[in-house]
Amino acid sequence: MQKYVWSLIISLLALWFTACKKDTPETQPPPVVTEEQAFFDLKQLPEIKLTFSLEQWNKLLNYYDQNPKNEKKVKASFYFNRGGKMDTLTEIGVKLRGNTSRRRPEGAEGEAHSTEYPDWHHCHFGLDFDKYVDNQNYNGYRNLILKWFKDDGAYAREIYSYDLFQRFGIWTAPEASYCKLTIYVEGDTKPAYYGIYAMIESVDEAFVNQRKSHWGSDIGFMWKGGWAGSNNASFQTAQSMGVEQVELDPSQSQYFAYDLKTREEELATASAELTQFIYDLNHKTGDDFKQWISTRMDVDLFLKTYATNVILGMWDDYWVNANNFYFYFAPNGKAYFIPYDYDNSLGTSLLMENSGTKNLLYWGPGSGRPLINKILAISEYKEKYKDYLRQLINPANDLFHYDRSIQRLYTWHALILPHIANDTGEDMVMDDQPASWANCGFYRLLSGNADGGVNGEANFFKTRTANINF
Repeated sequence: MQKYVWSLIISLLALWFTACKKDTPETQPPPVVTEEQAFFDLKQLPEIKLTFSLEQWNKLLNYYDQNPKNEKKVKASFYFNRGGKMDTLTEIGVKLRGNTSRRRPEGAEGEAHSTEYPDWHHCHFGLDFDKYVDNQNYNGYRNLILKWFKDDGAYAREIYSYDLFQRFGIWTAPEASYCKLTIYVEGDTKPAYYGIYAMIESVDEAFVNQRKSHWGSDIGFMWKGGWAGSNNASFQTAQSMGVEQVELDPSQSQYFAYDLKTREEELATASAELTQFIYDLNHKTGDDFKQWISTRMDVDLFLKTYATNVILGMWDDYWVNANNFYFYFAPNGKAYFIPYDYDNSLGTSLLMENSGTKNLLYWGPGSGRPLINKILAISEYKEKYKDYLRQLINPANDLFHYDRSIQRLYTWHALILPHIANDTGEDMVMDDQPASWANCGFYRLLSGNADGGVNGEANFFKTRTANINF
C-alpha cells in the first residue's frame, strides 16, 4: 500500500509537470457541460447518505433472507452533498442489487440489526426516487445504481469502461462516476461509512428520455438480454420473452432471456416486434440483409460500441455469453444496442483463454451470435469496425492508449485513495490486480509489459494494443 501511494505521488507530479508545458487554459475552448454530465463528474467526489428507520432496515435484511434475488424495496431518506451543497429527498425506495455479487448488507442470515456490534458488509444498492412520491426524480433521474468495487482492487474497471464509451461518443452507454456512501440506521450512535462506490446511471425510461434528441421523445420497447435457465439472448430464436417477476417466494419468480423493461403492459406488441426482428436477422441474406440492417439499426454506432466493448476485454457480453446488454426499439424506427455491466473487464476475465491477446475479429463464437457475426461478415462494416479499433489505440486520441489511460487512473486514484478505508473492514487496500477467480491473474493496469502473461506481469492496455494487428 505504501509503495503504491509513493508511486501515485510521483506519477501525479509527472502529470502536473506535463500539464504545465501545455497551452494555458485561456488558449483552449471551454468544455460544453450538460446537466447530465455535471451530475456524473469524475473531477468531484460527492457524498451520498441513506438513512433508514430500524424497521425499514430490518425489512431489507429479512427480504434478503427470504429470497436473495428479491426486488423488494424499503423506504429511506436520501442526502446528496457535493461541494457543500446538500440536497435531500425524504422518501425514496432502496433495494439490493446484483446477480452473483448480491450480498446481505449486515450480519448473518436471520440476524436483525445490531446497534452495539453491527457487522456491515459491502453490497450493491438500487435507488428508486419515485417509489413513494409520484414523479419524484433527482437531476432528471428516476433511479440510481450504487455499486461497490467487488473483485476490483484497482477501484477503476467499471468507471474506466463507461468513461471510455463517453469519450468515444457512444451516447447509448450509461454514465458513471465515484461517490462516498454512508448508511445510517436511526437509533445508532453513528452512521456507517461504506467507503467508495460507483454511482451508475440506470437504464430505464429516464435513460431513454435523457437521450430523446437522438431517437425520439416517445418511449419505445426496451429489453434486457441475459440468461434464464437454459435460454439466452443470442438473437437466434424468438423464445423466453416476458416481464421478469421476482417474488419473495423463489418458486413464484419468473425469469426471461429477453426481459421487457418499458411499456410492460404491452408485452404482446413488444414480443411481436422483437420476434419479427429476430426472424429477419436470421433469414435475410446478401444485399437484402445489408439493406435491412442499415435501416433497422444505427450500424455505425453499433460497430463503434462493439469495438469499445472488446478492447475493454468484456467477455460476459452478447458476443461471448449472450448476456449483459439492453436492446431498445426506438420510435425513430431503429434498434439500439446498449452496453451494460463492466466490472469484469480490463484483464478480469473468464470463458476465454486470454482477453488481452484474443483476436478481436473473432471475439466470441463464429456462429450463434447473428447480431454481430452477420454484420461483420459484410466487408464494408468489418473495415469500419477495424478502423474504430485503430482509433481507440491511437496515441493521438485520449482514449485507450496506455499513456492516456494511466493519466486518468492516477487522477481518479488521487481523488478516492484517502477515502477507501471504511466501516465494513472490506476492500481497504487499493491493489492493482484482477479478481482472484479470474483466469489471467498476471494483468495489471498501471505497470507490466506487453507480453500478455508470457513474461511475468503484463499491462492490459499495452498487451491489448500490441495485439491489434490489422
